[in-house]
Amino acid sequence: MKVISYNLRKHRAVGELVHLVEHHGADVLCLQEADTSDLPEEISGLRLAESTQRNRLGLAVYYRENTYRAVDVRALALKKSLHDRVLKPAEERMLGVRLHDIDENLDLIVASFHAAPLTALNSLRRHQIRTALTELQQLGEGLPALMVGDYNYPVFKEHLSQHVREHGYELNLSDSRTYTRYRFFRGHYDFATSIGFEIDRVRTLPQGLSDHLPILVTARPLAGVRRVAEAQTGVA
Repeated sequence: MKVISYNLRKHRAVGELVHLVEHHGADVLCLQEADTSDLPEEISGLRLAESTQRNRLGLAVYYRENTYRAVDVRALALKKSLHDRVLKPAEERMLGVRLHDIDENLDLIVASFHAAPLTALNSLRRHQIRTALTELQQLGEGLPALMVGDYNYPVFKEHLSQHVREHGYELNLSDSRTYTRYRFFRGHYDFATSIGFEIDRVRTLPQGLSDHLPILVTARPLAGVRRVAEAQTGVA
């Protein structure tokens, strides 16, 4: 499975999505900072599963329609930073989708995530990440789950990685930095956290109109977790 995550920088990079999907053969597309009122229902064979509705700049998840079927969705409002309370840019910061793999006859979970901005404390972002990962299991306990997006966590990533592992997940950085706008804050912002997946590679793609670079995650469900997922879909 190939998953692209992209922070569109206030929707500026929306015109790049067709090329990204077609050039990299994406199966799932997860967006942040999208004007959800201006998103198409379909992008090069990818169907819009859901987008957030209460955000000024929201989240969206697309899936390849001839490979997956959307089973359930869950949008989540997370603990707010002062930035959120004053400017109200994002009410819902996690959007999870349970997908049914038609060929493999198993279910899995993919989510788009956008943490509070750098004006907030790392402790708040860790709280948001922990809550989001916990809530994903409400879409299907024991299913393989992959959450990608803008974690806004450029420093002390080792602490975050340990924090994520304590909740059963693994954190994967891309092969090069994903944010370039301000020299002091350049670094890795866009991550993948997963449980029940083998992450083959997380690759940073070329920069477009956004200050974030898109990432491409190549992943596959682990064999043991596949059996749980198959059991949940009624496979004998």
